[in-house]
Amino acid sequence: MTKHTIPDHARLDRVIAEARRHSSEREATYRERALKLFPWICGRCGREFAGVRLKELTVHHKDHNHDNNPLDGSNWELLCLYCHDNEHSRVMDEAVRGRSSGDQASVATHNPFADLKAKLEGKKG
Repeated sequence: MTKHTIPDHARLDRVIAEARRHSSEREATYRERALKLFPWICGRCGREFAGVRLKELTVHHKDHNHDNNPLDGSNWELLCLYCHDNEHSRVMDEAVRGRSSGDQASVATHNPFADLKAKLEGKKG
C-alpha cells in the first residue's frame, strides 16, 4: 500500500522564495552584470567562450580595485584565465621594478640622433 503525503505548501513557498532571492543576488554580482554587458570574448586574445567554458572567462578590474564596480562596467573587462593571470603577473613585475603600470621607462641608453642637427648645419656651409 502506497502512503500519500500531503505537500507542505508553506515550506514549498519558502523554498521558492529563497531560490528567487539567491538568483537575484547572483545576478547582482559584478560578474553576472559584466557577462550581460559584454560579449563573451576575451578582451586580449579574442577567444570566444560559451556553455561550460564560460567559467574560464573572468572579470578583470582595470584599475585593480575590486571595490570599484560601477554599474556601467567601465572598470571591467572580460579576460580568459590565461590573459588575466598574465595581466596580474605583468603588474607585479612592474611593481618589483619600482614603476607603476602607467610609467614608461627609457629603454635606450644611447641617442644616435643627438648631434644630428649640428652635423646637418655643418654640411650647409
